[in-house]
Amino acid sequence: MTGRDLRALFSTNDRSVQADEAFTNRASQWETVAAALTAHIQRISAPGFDAEDLEAPRNHVLVFHGVGGIGKTTLSRMLEAALSDAGRRPSQWGEPGWPADRILPVRIDLARSAGTDFEQIVLTIRAALTRIGRPLPAFDLALRRYWEANHPGEPLEEYLRRGGLGSRFGQAMPQQMQSALADVAQALMLPGTIGSAVGQVTGALVSALRERRQTVRALAGCARLADLLEAEPDLDALSFYPHLLAWELARLPEGKRVVPVVLLDTFEDIGDRTRRDLERLVQRAVWLLPNAFWVITGRSRLQWADPALQGQLDYTGPAAWPGLAHTAVPAARTSTAAGTARQVLIGDFSLEDCNDYLARRLTRDGQPLISRPVRQVITARSHGLPLYLDLSVARFLELSRSGRTPQPGDFDHDFPALVARTLTDLTPDERHVLRSVTLLDAFDVPLATRAAGLAHEGPALRLTERPFVREDSFGLWPFHLHGLIRSAVRNADDTTDDRWSERDWQQAAQRAFTTLGEQHHNSPGPGRLLLIACLRQGLRLARDHRLDLGWLTPAAWTYVSDSVWEPLAPPDTDSRGLDTAADALVELLSALARRQHQHRSHTVARLTTVIDSRLLPDDLQHMALYYRAKAHRDLGDSPASRAGMQAVVDGRGRLAPAASRGLAHLARMAGDFPTALATAHTLGWEGRHHRVEGDIWWPHGAMDRAAVAYAAARDEAEHHGVTGERGNSQAHRAFALAFTDPVVADGELALAEQLLVGVDLRATTLITHIAALARDAGRTDADVDDRALVLRAEIRTAGVTYTELALDLALAFHHAVRDDQDQVAMTIARLRENTRGGDFAYYSDIAAFMADMALAHPSGVRWVDGEPATRQRWQDLVSARRRHLRTRRSDTLPPV
Repeated sequence: MTGRDLRALFSTNDRSVQADEAFTNRASQWETVAAALTAHIQRISAPGFDAEDLEAPRNHVLVFHGVGGIGKTTLSRMLEAALSDAGRRPSQWGEPGWPADRILPVRIDLARSAGTDFEQIVLTIRAALTRIGRPLPAFDLALRRYWEANHPGEPLEEYLRRGGLGSRFGQAMPQQMQSALADVAQALMLPGTIGSAVGQVTGALVSALRERRQTVRALAGCARLADLLEAEPDLDALSFYPHLLAWELARLPEGKRVVPVVLLDTFEDIGDRTRRDLERLVQRAVWLLPNAFWVITGRSRLQWADPALQGQLDYTGPAAWPGLAHTAVPAARTSTAAGTARQVLIGDFSLEDCNDYLARRLTRDGQPLISRPVRQVITARSHGLPLYLDLSVARFLELSRSGRTPQPGDFDHDFPALVARTLTDLTPDERHVLRSVTLLDAFDVPLATRAAGLAHEGPALRLTERPFVREDSFGLWPFHLHGLIRSAVRNADDTTDDRWSERDWQQAAQRAFTTLGEQHHNSPGPGRLLLIACLRQGLRLARDHRLDLGWLTPAAWTYVSDSVWEPLAPPDTDSRGLDTAADALVELLSALARRQHQHRSHTVARLTTVIDSRLLPDDLQHMALYYRAKAHRDLGDSPASRAGMQAVVDGRGRLAPAASRGLAHLARMAGDFPTALATAHTLGWEGRHHRVEGDIWWPHGAMDRAAVAYAAARDEAEHHGVTGERGNSQAHRAFALAFTDPVVADGELALAEQLLVGVDLRATTLITHIAALARDAGRTDADVDDRALVLRAEIRTAGVTYTELALDLALAFHHAVRDDQDQVAMTIARLRENTRGGDFAYYSDIAAFMADMALAHPSGVRWVDGEPATRQRWQDLVSARRRHLRTRRSDTLPPV
């Protein structure tokens, strides 16, 4: 459904442009209204309902709240239209379950610009009820008394005309009120000449009510009428008059009964949380008129169910307002499934709704004026906020007036108006906190308070109750800002009086950064989750605001030490230059995390950029050198790897033991096992000595000895709490035992997979897949060759060269067990081709040992206990596997 958009219409001379106010489907909100209103009608129609009951809980209020510009006012208007006229109900909205003539909608705009006061609220509701076509004497008499006392000499007709109520509802209300006054005067047998003297009529009526005269029995049923007529007719008394309306509505004859639906829009403008004078009057009216249904739209949730408001408002607490005490219902769940919840958060438009809105807002000859590419950019930038769509439409027209066709790049834009709309009803301290938390992806109250530099948490606590602050109760920091609001406040030109300078932003960033470091440092336990969260936010702050590394340096070492490699935000920076140490650290940690998903050559290139920038302190520079050397080793570039490892060893930093292990690995790769073993004995835990020993013994065919070493490495890693090393050692233990006993290997592989859950170690995961092939070697039903093809493709994608050699060893074992000499020979040839550089050249020797073949081209390897012993162990492994398979086949044969 659309109406004319006058602002857009008067923004262009092109009369062919159709500027319509497009209403985008809010079907879920309509379903909520329909369900709640249906339940309300059933409740007030039940025999036990008493409109004068002042103690029963109230569930006749429905609240829609959300950020400024989300479409609350549009929804309020459409609800009024849909309830007034079925023909104006959007086609997507379902049929209501009540007779249309029973519903009497009345919408009241509480915006400051509308100038609505409490008096006008009461008069508007009464004026709407003129459609019933009969006086409401109890209320009308009290209202007439109030009017003459507070507006002497001012005719009510003139007031209604001047306020627009006359044109909206007609002038029947004064006549109905006068008729009620005359009827009461006649019932009291007062002289006709004074029938309009409200003071005398009121006094006589009160006496008659007190004396229970039969002549006023029609009004005597309203138990509190006399009290209200005797009270001073001031604004406070007026707020109790809706009780009289409730009584009048309840006693209407069946054919005249209606259900008022009062829509109060822009509720945030009736006061603030320290001055609730008008809110108290409105709440009183809502409570005293329980047979009306109230739909309230505003920026914030109603706090009426909060017991802390006792004394500020008359009726408070969850017992009084059970529906309002519920947690806000997200937009995706605003249906009848929401149950009795009466606080509904208005959600953002979906991508489809945004596109539909923009396509229908401006048209020419029935076709969208805003092109699809432009609509896509606006939609992506809007985060579903309708106000952003409106502002973008205005920008489109503004650009069109300049004589050129707007392009998608013109809408990579933040609007200052969004800032003004967001800040308008916040206190100065709340605005200060809001700006501070735009620097953070997520926050809690203490973090927001410290980032803002405040000594008290109240403003941050109040800010979390605002609709543009979203809550994830399962998050480490539970709160985050609506994406568009955060972008607008952070990036748009702020024209407010208390806007921040660049120095203000810098100081806030430093406060937030320092607080994150303190939270990480003061964590009671290892706190891996907190570490990653602090790093993600801290890295962004340090990079974007050129901060010193500070606590990021020890945090980076903690991150690296576990070898888990969770992805870190901010995103990769390999497309931008490195200007600061923070830039370099972001790129370093990103490269290390991403190397599990990128070819190692890309890792080398990224780390080389970091190293060449020389922006990092020495210890972090050595980190980059060490992991580049590891990547060189994975790529098979041993000279470059050896040079890098030696440079780290010479630096005597905290990675020196690990680099010594790297040199031991390089010696093992070159076939110098005695040197590698001697080095392993000097490494200690820091150099992962047990794992290095396991890496030395399994090429010798000493699988049991290797498995023991790997188990010791696993247990030592668990003792030190290093998750990645624990999983890595167990995976290698499973690999070694896969050549000995398939049954034992099953359990070891299961444990390895369990320990690697949540650990991003791609090469280690590949080792477990190779171990599974070795476990199944010799079996005809295991599709070993087909699985190896898939695995080889994964290995080449990862660029981890040495694991492909291990894969070929597992295949050689498979073919040797099956006594397929040709396949073994082909595998040996492939191994020799892939080890021409000298590293792992002995793998082809091992493949020959398995099949008991002569060495056509000896590698020159130096075995720890000589070639014959190593050859014999590998042959024994093949023989043992053959015996295992024969036993397995005999166990499955049917009995003779």
